[in-house]
Amino acid sequence: MGPDDTDVLLSDPRPDTERAWSADPYSLALHSGRGPLFLRRTDGWLLPLDVERWCADADAADLEVLRRCEGAVLDVGCGPGRLVAALCRQGRRVLGIDVSEAAVARTLRLGAPALHRSVFEPLPAEGRWGTALLIDGNIGIGGDPAALLDRTGRLLAPGGLLIAETVPDLDLDERVQVHVADARGAHGTAFPWARLGTPALLRYAERAGWHAVDRWTAGGRSFAALRSHGSRHASHTGRSPATQPV
Repeated sequence: MGPDDTDVLLSDPRPDTERAWSADPYSLALHSGRGPLFLRRTDGWLLPLDVERWCADADAADLEVLRRCEGAVLDVGCGPGRLVAALCRQGRRVLGIDVSEAAVARTLRLGAPALHRSVFEPLPAEGRWGTALLIDGNIGIGGDPAALLDRTGRLLAPGGLLIAETVPDLDLDERVQVHVADARGAHGTAFPWARLGTPALLRYAERAGWHAVDRWTAGGRSFAALRSHGSRHASHTGRSPATQPV
C-alpha cells in the first residue's frame, strides 16, 4: 500500500478525453490479456500496444526499473498492474493509479493496491512519494510533457525520483490526438497524447528544474531517471530525503 491508508476503489469524475482508456477495445484487450491493439493517429498512423507484455509478469527490463526505485512508489498509469504486483511481492510500499476501470480491476485481482484516478486529480500522500513511474509510454499522458513533469514533481518528496520510459533511439517530440483501436476498427474517444525520445525528455526536464541522473536501455526499451527539486545527490545510487519511510 502507499503512504496513506486509502480506499483503493474510489472513482472520481474524469475529463472526457481520459475516458478513452475505458472504451471497449482497451477494456476487452485487458480482460483477454491479448491484442492486437493500437493507438491510432488522426492521419491513420498506428502504434501497436504491447498488451501481452503489459498483462504478463514483470520482465527483466521491468525489474531493472524496479531495482532503481526509492521509498514508496507511485505507478502512474499502472495499466493491468504488473509493476505494482512485482513491487508488492518485493515487500515495497506502492500504489498504482489508472483512468481505466478495467486496468484497476485487473491490478486489484493481482492483490496489488490501485486507485481509479487520473494523475491530475487529488491523490494520497501528495508531496511524499519517493519514486514515480511513467512506464510503457506514459510520459505521453495528457499530451503535455511539461505539465505532466510539473504535476509529477508536486507528487514527489523533495529530491524524489522519476523513472520514465522513452521512445528508443529517437530525438522525438510529438504531441498528437489519438484513439485506442483494435484490429476490427472499433475505437474509443480521441484524446491528446505525446511521444518523447530521451533527448526531448531531458530538454523538458532541464527547463523544469529536474536533474537527469541516469539513462539506460534494456530489452530494446529506453529509460531515463530524473530527480526532482531539492536533490542532494547526483545519481540514483545515493539516498535522498525521499528514500526515507513516509
